Amino acid sequence: MKAVKHLARALPFLIAGILPAYAAPAASVKPTVILVHGAFADSASWNGVVAKLRSSGYTVIGAANPLRSVKSDAAFLTSIVKSVGGPVVLVGHSYGGAVISAAANGQPNVKSLVYVAAFAPEQGETVIGLSGRFPGSTLGGALAKPVALEGKGNDLYIQQEKFHQQFAADLPAAQAQLMAVAQRPVTEAALNEAAGAPAWKKLPSYFLYGTSDKNIPPAALGFMAERAKSRKTVKIDGASHSVLASHPDAVAKLIDEAASAK
Repeated sequence: MKAVKHLARALPFLIAGILPAYAAPAASVKPTVILVHGAFADSASWNGVVAKLRSSGYTVIGAANPLRSVKSDAAFLTSIVKSVGGPVVLVGHSYGGAVISAAANGQPNVKSLVYVAAFAPEQGETVIGLSGRFPGSTLGGALAKPVALEGKGNDLYIQQEKFHQQFAADLPAAQAQLMAVAQRPVTEAALNEAAGAPAWKKLPSYFLYGTSDKNIPPAALGFMAERAKSRKTVKIDGASHSVLASHPDAVAKLIDEAASAK
């Protein structure tokens, strides 16, 4: 009987000593990084960043953003977030920033948001409205003739012969040409869709963009970063809108900081 009493008294201390040993690995698990491409791109645009993150031990998912509407694209991304068992860092490029801003709402496993040359709209704002708020975007003149969709609406592409200078001026011409051919169209409606409540008001956010972006004016990108109270903003001198492809080291480094932050 005395042995049982001694065991009962000692049990809390034994458990206290054992639990930290089991809890330690869970605390060190790296978040899953979900990369969300924007308009006129695809998941392959993240290849350089993926290689860097995987070499650092991250599990990475390249989400195939449908580019149909902010609301439906966010719902698609939310389903991916819910499928991940642990913490998540959402990373968006260009229009993909509007998508992660919506998809992270109400998802407790989203740790932080990273905007790479990306939109971070306030409620009621549109991608088109934000890009036109500051001078510098030449995207309108680089677009091809809209492709009419069955039913209603249009798909938008960048003219292949203008893609290099417009979208990826700091990449080799041969690489930019492949990107131009593989570009995914975005609907005109998606670019004019008003954003809902943004998750960047509640979650830590990080921003990176180039000073030679011709799709989204650098002044607009800086404005959105400051408004979102960015924990860290990285500006890369001379980088284009395809900064994720031209400077994958810098992008991966910022994502690692966002994933490691307490």
